[in-house]
Amino acid sequence: MKTNNVVWHEASVIRERRALLNGHQSSVVWFTGLPSSGKSTIAHAVEEKLHQLGCRTYVLDGDNVRHSLCSDLGFTAADRKENIRRIGEVAKLFIDAGIIVLTAFVSPFREDRLRVRELLGEKDFLEVLCDCPIDVCAERDPKGHYEKARSGIIKDFTGVSSPYEAPERSELVLKTHQCSVDECADQVIDLLVQRAIVAQQPGR
Repeated sequence: MKTNNVVWHEASVIRERRALLNGHQSSVVWFTGLPSSGKSTIAHAVEEKLHQLGCRTYVLDGDNVRHSLCSDLGFTAADRKENIRRIGEVAKLFIDAGIIVLTAFVSPFREDRLRVRELLGEKDFLEVLCDCPIDVCAERDPKGHYEKARSGIIKDFTGVSSPYEAPERSELVLKTHQCSVDECADQVIDLLVQRAIVAQQPGR
């Protein structure tokens, strides 16, 4: 229920001051792709590299968020839309807090990702597609979800019984079946350097 009795309070410690203190800008790196395409693994590898550079970071992982913030949601199209809407709002708070947030969500629908891009703005939304053939994803799948989905045990599973709409344009495409995790993570770091979010790494 919406109310008109809510007033936004402006803070004296603003995003620009946090960036100055941190020594880097804040941003959202939005990993999207089929289940088991490498989103979470690469997001955490990027976070480790950024942490070693002294950056403030946080990974918003799809499974973890569904244990807490989105524990009331299922996997219908409407629930998936609401899941991504909530993550977009949380990511916006992280940006204001001066943090580089790495999100690892299938986020299968272009419309939902576009809505988050519009919410955050072009400058702060870096979409990274983890591009991996579905057969390779199924082979990697540590949870056996693809097999269960193909046998009908799991309903509304992306790539099997629910569609995945690949981005028409992304800031970066990672061929996760051809490159190592470390190589993929370095490509993401290079993107952050190109966008002047973090400083150039020594020796690169």
